[in-house]
Amino acid sequence: MKNPPRLARRIVRDRLRDLAAAPDYRSWREIATELDHLEGGDAWKQDDTSDDYDYLLIQERLRQMRALRKRGDARQLAFDLYEGLHGNLGNISNPTLYGVARLGTKRLIEEYIAEVARCLDFLCAGDFPDFGFDDKIQFFKRTATTFGRSALMLSGGGTLGMFHLGVIKALHSERLLPRVLSGASAGSIIASAVAVRSDDEISAMFAPGGLNLEAFQALGWREMMRKGFVMDGAQLERCLAANIGDDTFVDAFERTRRIVSITVSPAEAHQQGRLLNYLTAPHVLMRKAVLASCAVPGIFPPVQLEARDYERRVVPYLPSKRWIDGTLSSDLPMLRLARLHNVNHYIASQTNPHIVPLLAKAELERRGLAPLAADLIKQGGSGALRLARKHLDPYASGRLLGKVDNILQQRYSGDVNIFPAPSHRRILRLFSNPSHDDIQHYIVEGERATWPKLERIRLQTRISRTFEDCLVLLKQREHALGKPRPRKPLRTAG
Repeated sequence: MKNPPRLARRIVRDRLRDLAAAPDYRSWREIATELDHLEGGDAWKQDDTSDDYDYLLIQERLRQMRALRKRGDARQLAFDLYEGLHGNLGNISNPTLYGVARLGTKRLIEEYIAEVARCLDFLCAGDFPDFGFDDKIQFFKRTATTFGRSALMLSGGGTLGMFHLGVIKALHSERLLPRVLSGASAGSIIASAVAVRSDDEISAMFAPGGLNLEAFQALGWREMMRKGFVMDGAQLERCLAANIGDDTFVDAFERTRRIVSITVSPAEAHQQGRLLNYLTAPHVLMRKAVLASCAVPGIFPPVQLEARDYERRVVPYLPSKRWIDGTLSSDLPMLRLARLHNVNHYIASQTNPHIVPLLAKAELERRGLAPLAADLIKQGGSGALRLARKHLDPYASGRLLGKVDNILQQRYSGDVNIFPAPSHRRILRLFSNPSHDDIQHYIVEGERATWPKLERIRLQTRISRTFEDCLVLLKQREHALGKPRPRKPLRTAG
C-alpha cells in the first residue's frame, strides 16, 4: 500500500499541473477549490481568528447588521451603515488575508461582505414607513461617496500592453469590470476601445480582427534623421481612428456611461501632465488624446490635441502646446482618480518591462506591493538625479533628467496587481505590430494572470458594485415618479 502523505503530494502535484493547463475560468476555479481542500486552505478559511485583522469587530458588526435586517429596522440599519461602513474595516482588505487560500479569504470576511450587500439591497428594495424614498436617495448617495469605488488602471508597455485585453476579458466575463478606467500609452488604446463600446460590443474586441493593432510603421532612414523620430505618427492615428472613431470624451461617456481617463505628458517645460476625461476635457477627441499618450519620445512625434467646438467643428485644443507619452508623468494616476471620481481601490494591470520583474519578485516574496530592493533603487536613483541636475544645464540635460526623475518617483502598483511573466525576449518587440496569433496569446496570458485575482476583486468590489446597482434602480424609480422632489435631512436614530 502506498504511503498516504506521498500519495497526497502526488495528487496535489497532478492538480497543480491541471491548474496551469485549465482551459477556462470555470475549470480553473474547480481545480483551485479542490487544491484549497487538499492544501489546507479550507481549514484556514473556516477559522475566524487571525492576527491579520480584527475578527472580533467583524463578528460583532455582522451580528448587528443581520439582527437589524431580520427585524426589519431600516432606520437603525441605515444609521449604522452610514456611521460604520468602511472598505477596510478591521483591516479586512489586508493583502495577507488573500494570499493563503487560492480562492477567497476568511469565511467571516466573506459573510460580512455578503451581509452588507444584502442589507443594501434590503434598504433599496423595501417599503418602510419611517425610511421613505427621499431618505433612501440621500442615504445611498452619501454612504456610497463615503465608501468609495474601484478603478482599473492600464499601464504603458508598447506591444506588451496587449496583455490588458486578456485582463479586460476576464473581468468583463465575470461582470467585474469597473466603470472607472484609466490608460497610459499602450494602456490608453485598450481603455479608449472599451470606453466607446457597450457591454455587448466589448466581447467582439477579443475575436481575431476585433481591434486594428497595426500601429507601427517605421520611417525611412532619411526621414528618421530629418524628423528626429522612428515611427510614422499617421499610421498610429489611422489605427486609433479604426478602433475609437471620432468620439469626444463626453460623447463616449454619454453613450456607455464608462468613466475613462487618458494620461498625457507635456512636451515642453513649465507644464504638468494631464488626466483627460469627460470632466477635465469633455470635448477633446479621444483618438488625439490616445495618440499623444502613445507618443514615446524618439519613437513618435509630439501631438497637438484637438477638440470639437460649440458647433461640433474640430479645432485645435491648447494650440501652442504639444503632448507626449502619458507614462512619463503618470502611468497609474491614482491621486487624480481619487480626487475626480472618488476612487479608493485600485486594480492595476501592469506591463511596463522595467516594473514587471519587481512585481513578480514581490509576489513571490509575498511582501505586499514592492520589495525593499525596489524602494532602495527608487530612492537611490532619485537622489543621484537630484545631484546630477545641479551640475547640468537646466534647459537641456537637466530637463531630460527631470523626466527620468518623474518615472522613478511614480508608484507603479495598486491594491490588486495583475502582470505578465517577465520576458527579456519580448522587450525586443516592444514597438512591432503583433500578429493575430500574438494577440490571442496575449489575451490568454492576461486571462490566466487575472483568474487567481478574480475572487479577491469580486469580494473587495462587491459593496461598491451594490451601491452602484442600487443607485441606478433608485434613479430609475425617481424618474418614473416625475420631477425630483426636495431632499429632507437624513434623520438620525432615536
